[in-house]
Amino acid sequence: MLIDTHAHINFNAYKDDGDKVVRRALAQDIWLINVGSEKDTSRRAIEYAQQFERGVFAAVGLHPGHLAAVEYEEEIKGEQMKFSSSAEIFDERYYFNLAQEAKVVAIGEIGLDYYRLTADKRGTDARIDADKNLQKEVLLEQLGLAENLNKPVLLHCREAHEDLLKILRTWTLVGNKPLRGVIHSFSGRWSQAEQYLAMGFHLGFNGLITFARDYDRVVREMPLGKLLLETDCPYLTPEPFRGKRNEPSYIRYVAAKVAELRGTSVEEVTEVTTRNARELLRI
Repeated sequence: MLIDTHAHINFNAYKDDGDKVVRRALAQDIWLINVGSEKDTSRRAIEYAQQFERGVFAAVGLHPGHLAAVEYEEEIKGEQMKFSSSAEIFDERYYFNLAQEAKVVAIGEIGLDYYRLTADKRGTDARIDADKNLQKEVLLEQLGLAENLNKPVLLHCREAHEDLLKILRTWTLVGNKPLRGVIHSFSGRWSQAEQYLAMGFHLGFNGLITFARDYDRVVREMPLGKLLLETDCPYLTPEPFRGKRNEPSYIRYVAAKVAELRGTSVEEVTEVTTRNARELLRI
């Protein structure tokens, strides 16, 4: 059994065949967490979870990329991708109500994303600073929501690790309870990984590690007991399927790459990462 801890079958990329994609994963004993990024995708994540008796769960939250209207195109390790989003004001009551559903296992995807601000060429320095401050404010609100609900957080972080680390350290120092969660699609340095791990966070890895060597050291040297597998589908499709739409069934290629980098068996990676996910997400 494998668990894809970060999927987006609730996104438009699967509007025509999402049910088939989920059933294909379940037929291979692969469970998944559909992760919301704003109101509509958070609601759809719950609808998927309710549709299936077992193996499909949801996370709800407001992604930092949806706090301001942005539109840009970028290349991710050779894959050209277009992004656009409209602005949403964080509605704590809305997400609190969504999170009452029994199959909502986490608050996410939340966090900081400074790349999206600078990639939007229309941004001025003053606007970028204001948008960074807004991201921090909304992140703090959602951390509070997770704490109140006793749910882990699925944290997105891009080109903002130092600010995210500062926020997480401060959260504990000012008297709040330590948070549980995962740094999804980890993209930082080993020194940053060590700091997240010291605070008790898990690190999530996806198909990126099958074709990029930037994170080999982290995968090799971090405790396997803190590692989670994910696809981040429909993005970051692993080898040998690069260029195609990603899906939870491809999680086994991520598991195989982790095993290769760590010099261990796929069976051990499967067993330990599945246990990690079940314990963190309480599924």
